Amino acid sequence: MPDNALLAGPALRRLRKREGLTQAAMATSLGISPSYLNLIERNQRPLSARVLVQVIERFDFDPRSLREDEAIGGVDGLARRLSDERFADLGIDREEVQEFLAAAPQAAAAFARLFDAGGMGEARRDDPVREAREAIERWQNHFADLDHAAEELADRLRLSQGEISAGLSAHLREKHQLSVRILPAEVIPGQVHRLDLHARQLQISEMLAGAARRFQIARQVGSLEQREQIELLVEGAGFATQEARDAFREAVTDYVAGALLMPYGRFLRACEQTAYDLPTLRRRFSVSFDQLAQRLTTLQRVGERGLPFFSARFDRAGRLTSYTAGASGAMFPLNGARWPAWVPYAAFEQPGTLMTQAVLFSEGEAAPKHWFTAARTVEGDGVACSAKGAIVLGVEARFAGELALARGLSLKPEDATPLGSACLRCGRTDCLTPQSQRLASQPGF
Repeated sequence: MPDNALLAGPALRRLRKREGLTQAAMATSLGISPSYLNLIERNQRPLSARVLVQVIERFDFDPRSLREDEAIGGVDGLARRLSDERFADLGIDREEVQEFLAAAPQAAAAFARLFDAGGMGEARRDDPVREAREAIERWQNHFADLDHAAEELADRLRLSQGEISAGLSAHLREKHQLSVRILPAEVIPGQVHRLDLHARQLQISEMLAGAARRFQIARQVGSLEQREQIELLVEGAGFATQEARDAFREAVTDYVAGALLMPYGRFLRACEQTAYDLPTLRRRFSVSFDQLAQRLTTLQRVGERGLPFFSARFDRAGRLTSYTAGASGAMFPLNGARWPAWVPYAAFEQPGTLMTQAVLFSEGEAAPKHWFTAARTVEGDGVACSAKGAIVLGVEARFAGELALARGLSLKPEDATPLGSACLRCGRTDCLTPQSQRLASQPGF
């Protein structure tokens, strides 16, 4: 069998079980014999191009999911982890690694994730924010029903025309009898917004800039009109604690707000027409950089997929505090991870400037390895517990050739900045040398 033959048995088996089909029923749908499908599912026959096309057309199947092994560095990445001294007595050879990855790719990915996290499985269960984030990643940060509902409302309110805040505020007033009032910071100290049902007001701090004010109004509209769907998602996630449910609810409500301000179809068309030009998209939809970055991680509608971006945030101390993987396959450790040669660190030296960089991670860090990234600082909202941070967007370098911001930047792996592992586990000493800082900046952003 040729080395590049596509063995996709586990993925096809999971798809069949998800659809509730027997092998005979799926084989009939694909125009093949049940015995041939059985061989494919057992990785004894490759998935031919003809059958793959049938699977995609009949089951809305995403072929990128067949490359699950790329997210952990393939056989090499898995073999590196299993060569750890803790497994030395087991004598695991490369052939066993290949068999493990071929037969149970998701189990292999689970092992790799736990290995990379340093055995923090128990801590994850005790961290409601992390539990909520992982639930979002299971959806690849795309909630189709919420997106369609937000798009329909945005079109009905004609939010693409005139002042978005005015349209949303009028809708709140007319449908929900809530007015929007901007209050001095000392009236609502330490808060960015407050819903006062007695006064029938959505109260917003004067410290919020225009984009943040619009987001809060959109968020209130979304929480009122999509409450039932949001609660169905919360209950369906099966969280063990109220804290995790609350964190997930907050994140999903933020999702609805972004979908209202950047309706899916219109936003994706703008992305494609402008080659994902971030400054143009910000102006066109009147959003902040962090709002735009989050929305770019959500573009996974069946039949209308955008590029698979991830987004991450760093604080002033250089700590990675959060990330959204979307459909990118990015996996970042949040326990004190630092990569000083990466562009978000340089962004703090040039506040407000959009900077780009091609980077090459080690196996297991933000897999896949080769990324195009763009970063800039964002201001805090001026209330308690807020501070300037840096937002970084990333997409696999193989997709970046069509990006406006990547023009003039080499996307060859040998020209990318090597980042190695996060500082806590990295042995490199030359990560801040001039040759490692291959950055490009976009002034005036």
